[in-house]
Amino acid sequence: MTAVHRFQNSARYWRTPLLPGADLLTAEYHDHEFTPHWHDAYTIPVIVAGAEGYRYRGADYVAEAGGVPIINPGELHTGSKAVEAGWRYRVMYAPVDFIHELASEIAGKPQDLPWFAPGVIRDPDLAVRLARAHRLLEAGDDVLAAEAAMLDALSTLLVRYSQAQTEAPRFATDDVRVAIMKERLTADLVEPVTLADVAQTAGLSAFHAARLFTQTTGLPPHAWRNQVRLQRSLGPLRAGTSVTDVAAASGFTDQSHFTRHFRRMFGVPPGRWQGI
Repeated sequence: MTAVHRFQNSARYWRTPLLPGADLLTAEYHDHEFTPHWHDAYTIPVIVAGAEGYRYRGADYVAEAGGVPIINPGELHTGSKAVEAGWRYRVMYAPVDFIHELASEIAGKPQDLPWFAPGVIRDPDLAVRLARAHRLLEAGDDVLAAEAAMLDALSTLLVRYSQAQTEAPRFATDDVRVAIMKERLTADLVEPVTLADVAQTAGLSAFHAARLFTQTTGLPPHAWRNQVRLQRSLGPLRAGTSVTDVAAASGFTDQSHFTRHFRRMFGVPPGRWQGI
């Protein structure tokens, strides 16, 4: 019987001036599991080999080779292997402003913020375009070809699959209360905050505050606050601030605590991510 090839847990984040403000990822994983998290950018992956399973907007999906499992900005999701070998993929974390402006340029007039329906896009032509653009951007040998391929791939994605967000904004009392709790949790990320503190701002008991917050955001208050801390740590890390200082400024108890949470979200420790 032929042995099944297993991918390694190997990830490389990198950047390019052709997509300002973006992080790009070339990676393969065997047993790494991404805990529920979100990104402030559009997550645009293309699965190169193997298969990734993920939970998104209350449903479970499997993205096989050639699949493009788009995640909208700010949307909670997970990630883990869906086959024994694991998976290999290339990912663009494309800034919201860039994608929004590109959508407006394509249409020739201002557009609403693009939104992609949940699920795996199975479009072989799009997958080839995205993978090619990613490879050319990573190689950096031909800037003109790389930029053209990137714009071609992203515009193809937008033209074929972007939609207007159809969910009307809600302004129920519960939404206001959750917004108030979020404000309390993020006012000072270093300050210790108790559940009672958070609940009091919303006029709820600790029990009801925790239940409402978790039902609305998909994460309990402490986990949601850690996600905000991690997102806000990226700017200082990019600027060259030491991991130790970033950990302290982000409100983590120590560097090891910060590193553990960072790796579970980004797949690499912050020192390696910073060394892009």
